[in-house]
Amino acid sequence: MGEYVGGAVGMPGDGVSRIGDLGRASRHARPGGSVDEPADHRTHVNGAPLAGHGGATTPTIDSRTGTGRHAAPAAGVGSGTGRIAAAQAPDPEVKGPPPELRFKRRTSLFRGIRELWHSRELVRTLAERDLKARYKQAVLGFAWAIITPVLLMLVFTIVFQRVGNLSETAHKYDVPYPLFSYLGLLPWTFFMSSVTQGSSSLVSNGPLLNKVYCPREVFPFATVIVATVDMLIASSVLVVLFAAYTTPPAATMWALPILLLIQFEVTLGVVLVLSAAVVYFRDIRHVLPLLMQMGMFATPVAYGMDQITKDWLLPYVISNPLAAVIDGYRRSILYGQQPDWELTGAAGASATVLLIVGYKIFKKLEAGIADVA
Repeated sequence: MGEYVGGAVGMPGDGVSRIGDLGRASRHARPGGSVDEPADHRTHVNGAPLAGHGGATTPTIDSRTGTGRHAAPAAGVGSGTGRIAAAQAPDPEVKGPPPELRFKRRTSLFRGIRELWHSRELVRTLAERDLKARYKQAVLGFAWAIITPVLLMLVFTIVFQRVGNLSETAHKYDVPYPLFSYLGLLPWTFFMSSVTQGSSSLVSNGPLLNKVYCPREVFPFATVIVATVDMLIASSVLVVLFAAYTTPPAATMWALPILLLIQFEVTLGVVLVLSAAVVYFRDIRHVLPLLMQMGMFATPVAYGMDQITKDWLLPYVISNPLAAVIDGYRRSILYGQQPDWELTGAAGASATVLLIVGYKIFKKLEAGIADVA
């Protein structure tokens, strides 16, 4: 009786049919000795199921006898579910890109200053635009830069001079309290205006950020320039106050450039940090007005440094360098004294560290500003 072997019919002992079947099987053999599925999609060879058709074994060809034998399939082979699981299994060897291919953003203070200097015309243009936009169609125009500190001076004079001992320092040095308080309001108004406007400078210039390449710090820096112009305009009131009280400024005003430098460092450092932070955390804009009000009472604007305990003066100045700046203005302009150089030095060091750290934070966050703003 004939025997069905691999699709060929032959008589027992007929070696030709077996050899022919062996040749056909070898042409479809996979690497490793397994038999691939023939073109006619047969599911069995020699009565044994092929791989992928519900069988647990894979038929192979015995080189000694020429007959089929069964071998256990490799892992993940033999069923569709096994292949998918093997494909989806995480490779323990993959641990991300090598360190030399990872992106590292390096910042340089001197390179940033150089780029900012090359963009000075853009800073000037942005400052002019902000000044025109702020006072455009305003009846009083630039007079608003004077009204705010003058009204606060009147409130301090009427209220704080009568309540508590806040005006004790002014009486101690025999200087008019309006002059005393206005010299504290000038740097504080400059700081408050710079922080309030500068914190939203990147968000408000979002369309421009996506169209023009420039150092991103030009936008907060332009707001500081605008606040500087406002402070210079408001300083004209000092001339009127000195004339009204017949009190000339002291001869120790030569220390003003040092105090102005510290004031700019503190302001620019805070503005850089907040302007970048507001891009990612918009809630900061709602908290800033409250922080500004609290900061005005935490800074010796309406009172003098004599109200601070001596043991806490140095930590207080390090944490709030603007306090030493205000006290230095009063000493050098009203009291006829040199600034307290110990406190001024601590404030200068703290302001410099704040500016460097603020710039570093700003440059680290700069890469995603255009995408989020």
